[in-house]
Amino acid sequence: MAIKKQYLKSKPVCKVTFSVPAEDAQSIAVVGSFNAWDSEATTLKKLKNGSFKGTVNLPSDASYEFRYLVDGQAYINDEEADGFAWNAYADAENGVLNV
Repeated sequence: MAIKKQYLKSKPVCKVTFSVPAEDAQSIAVVGSFNAWDSEATTLKKLKNGSFKGTVNLPSDASYEFRYLVDGQAYINDEEADGFAWNAYADAENGVLNV
């Protein structure tokens, strides 16, 4: 998995690209505090090589919790997250993204 951050010079926004290798998956979405944990708000596109990729523009100077939702059933974290935070509601850790 990979997270790439590109800060825009023209405005206080960070362009974040998520890449997830998952050849066996049918769909992957990024859910998090930046999209109200909406499983349909940030779906990643499946590439020919079997990985999934997508980009989100996020306001900079903030932290966001997130996870990947695979095939609408399994939540996974990105090992390249900036950190991890326990979430009592989910009874699991979420990845943390600092932009």
